[in-house]
Amino acid sequence: MNQHLHIITLGVRDFEKSKKFYAETLGWKPSRLQEDIAFFQAGSVVLAIYPREKLAEDALVSPKGSGFSGITLAYNARSESEVDEIVKDLKSKGVKIIKEPQKVFWGGYSSYFADPDDYRWEVAYNPFFPFDESGNLKLE
Repeated sequence: MNQHLHIITLGVRDFEKSKKFYAETLGWKPSRLQEDIAFFQAGSVVLAIYPREKLAEDALVSPKGSGFSGITLAYNARSESEVDEIVKDLKSKGVKIIKEPQKVFWGGYSSYFADPDDYRWEVAYNPFFPFDESGNLKLE
């Protein structure tokens, strides 16, 4: 797996309040804004906000208590087969796989694994997000 951090997704309790905070209070311009998810280009990393319950459901954890920190980290692959290769390699190294690679509701393909502190990493292929020549995600 290449040493890149592409997306930080924050699971938020009040999406509209959080969207207002990032867009108005901090003055960040949303790069992509949808009904219940917002993306902000933050240099070569993208910050996303998404309802906490929905993010927890996608990562297969409880949104309450100590079961979910409210944050997932994401590595974006260039293809579904790259996701499969990365997960296979992680398994061979004894990494805990939380969610096997699979097609997902938003039109991509993803898997989740846990680091030693149980932080969730998503390995995803998103056909809607382009890369630049340096391997960084570029959102309009």
